[in-house]
Order: sequence, then C-alpha cells, then structure tokens
Amino acid sequence: MDTAGGLLNVVDVEATCWEGPPPPGAVSEIIEIGLTVVDLDKGVRVEKHRLLVRPARSTVSDFCTELTGLTQDEVAGGLDFAAACRELAARHRTGERPWASWGDYDRHQFTRQCAATTTPYPFGHRHTNAKAAFTTAYGLRKRPGMAQALRIAELPLEGRHHRGEDDAWNIAALILGLAGRGAWPQDGVARG
Repeated sequence: MDTAGGLLNVVDVEATCWEGPPPPGAVSEIIEIGLTVVDLDKGVRVEKHRLLVRPARSTVSDFCTELTGLTQDEVAGGLDFAAACRELAARHRTGERPWASWGDYDRHQFTRQCAATTTPYPFGHRHTNAKAAFTTAYGLRKRPGMAQALRIAELPLEGRHHRGEDDAWNIAALILGLAGRGAWPQDGVARG
C-alpha cells in the first residue's frame, strides 16, 4: 500500500432515518461517524473513534433511535457537520490516507451532505468498497450486509450493529481477514 505505515481509515456513518418517508423539509443527515484505523502492514486495528454530529435539517426519529441507539439529545451535543469534517481531516489525515466503507452509502452520504452544506469533502480519492471486495473474495453472487459477512467469515459481531463506531470496528476485522487471504486491493483505488 502506498501510504506511510500502511494505515487505512475504515469509516461507517449513521444518519437520521425514518420508517417511512422523511417528514416535510427533513433530509437524511449524518449523526455519527465511526472510524477505525487499520495497520495493514501489521494486520491489526490500532484505533477506534467516534464523532457525534448534530443534524441541522432533521431530528432523530424513534425508528432511528431503535435502530442505532442514538437519541436526539445525544446528537444535539455533537459537532456541526463542517466541524466534524475538519476534525476528520486534521486528526485522522482523511485527505491523505486511503479509506474504506461497507458499500458506497457512506461515501455518497458524505458527497451529498458536503455539497448541500458547501463543506469541503474531507476524504481523498482512494476509497475501497469493502463489500465489493468481500463479495469477490468469497465468490458470492449477492453482496452481503456486514452482519451476514461476519457470519460468512466466521467472525464475531463486536458491539452494537448500526452503531458507527462498532460497525467500523467490525468492518475493519473483515478487511483484515481479506488482507490475510491476499484479497484486499493494495492500491487503495475505488472499487465497484
């Protein structure tokens, strides 16, 4: 991998959501950013981080709280989105390090929210879709969800599913498993 120390940022976001369509005027916004730093050279997860993000155009629904465990009161104390993006860039070198997420939802959510708020995009261009890499490595027809992938890889689900910090940690374990099989893309370039 073409980075200092072979470090990779694994990112998972949770966003405001509803059981049905959003209320009038509301949009889906990031409310939690989970980030796990992986040292691919050493084959270990080295850091686990969580940023709470205060939504500006929506609130946390009961459905969202049931899914993620996050409450409106909890995220109201978070950073605003622009400050969270600055924190990612400054503290985690997100503009320099390659990064990965489970699927493309997280990348697209950041792209949409940055455009809507005129916030500079905090990540570099070297994104890997870990779900696509896993699907290829295991010869699957359909791309599995993260929990299903953990079962396939015979890895435990650590923490709470649909909690950004825990999901990033679990995705990092899947990535390390792929790297151990020689199935993790070494160039950090976007995949499927």
